[in-house]
Amino acid sequence: MMRVLLPDRPGSLGRVATALGGVGADINAVEIVDKGDGEVVDDFIVDLPHDQLPEMLVTACNALDGVKVQWISRYPEGGGLQSDLEALERMTADPAQAAETLVGLCPVVFRSHWAALLDLAGETPQLARSTTLAPDLSDTLVRRLEPFDHTHRADLEHGWLPGWGESTVVVTPVTRDRAIVIGRLGGPAFMDSEIARLHHLAALVK
Repeated sequence: MMRVLLPDRPGSLGRVATALGGVGADINAVEIVDKGDGEVVDDFIVDLPHDQLPEMLVTACNALDGVKVQWISRYPEGGGLQSDLEALERMTADPAQAAETLVGLCPVVFRSHWAALLDLAGETPQLARSTTLAPDLSDTLVRRLEPFDHTHRADLEHGWLPGWGESTVVVTPVTRDRAIVIGRLGGPAFMDSEIARLHHLAALVK
């Protein structure tokens, strides 16, 4: 998956697609993440031949005028343009487990590395559910994610957890007693549009 900044004008997307095709990349999906001030941020989900390095994608795109690759990473299978709707369908199929379902889907829906559901009912927050790559959030680390009563973004410095690099996270309340946290190791930072989508889906759990 590549996050690419490009000019918001006719032909820009075609130039990027041509450049990616020139290095053998097969585009599976393109999604607009954000736009404004004459620029647009798109996520490209692509297949790359085994004999090509991801750096070739970056070089091909950055060679275009006004185009900048902001981030590139391996992307979990199963994601796509309909991921929000699919998540909503699965949440409504089992309302009692809607929050747990959303947490499990967050790495695909929001292209995060991990997600966790926090139980806030007791004196100290407790980890109720997490995805495979989620960190072991101790009480001290969880407190760094406060407040839990409104949606917000937070940045964590290198070494915030032993062996972990810089991370960016988003916290959003689900109910008074529960909150969801999603995180990316190394970036990119979650954009306002992504945060709004997470907030909306979390609100539907209620």
